[in-house]
Amino acid sequence: MADLQLIYVSRSFGFDSATLAGILLDARRCNARDGITGSLICREDLYLQLLEGPEEKVEACFARIGKDDRHLNVRLISRRMVDDRLFAGWAMRDDPARSWMWSADDVAAGAADRATADEVIAIFERIAREPAEPESRCPMGRS
Repeated sequence: MADLQLIYVSRSFGFDSATLAGILLDARRCNARDGITGSLICREDLYLQLLEGPEEKVEACFARIGKDDRHLNVRLISRRMVDDRLFAGWAMRDDPARSWMWSADDVAAGAADRATADEVIAIFERIAREPAEPESRCPMGRS
């Protein structure tokens, strides 16, 4: 049975370690409950997130994110059905933005807004092949 894979980008509002910890705690709790997996790339100027799971659960999660005041300018980048999940073992893997991704100047100049679905999918595919940072690891069922 195919799952919905959804990717969005947003800007953070009031980003700090406590805000990020709260987002991750909420995401991991709700995602484990709803059978959603995914990955969050975050830094003070960018949230880039991939969600995957049952279509109705992923759509409901995305709707909650759209109403969450910790996110500004939420924009859907990709919505597709997939047979295999990229982050099947993760309630929510969190990773810092990588050096090979956009710089802060790139983001300020609109790189995330100009990115195509294929470009962003390729970012997550590359991350899925990499080992997680030890402090980022939070597999399904663990918080």
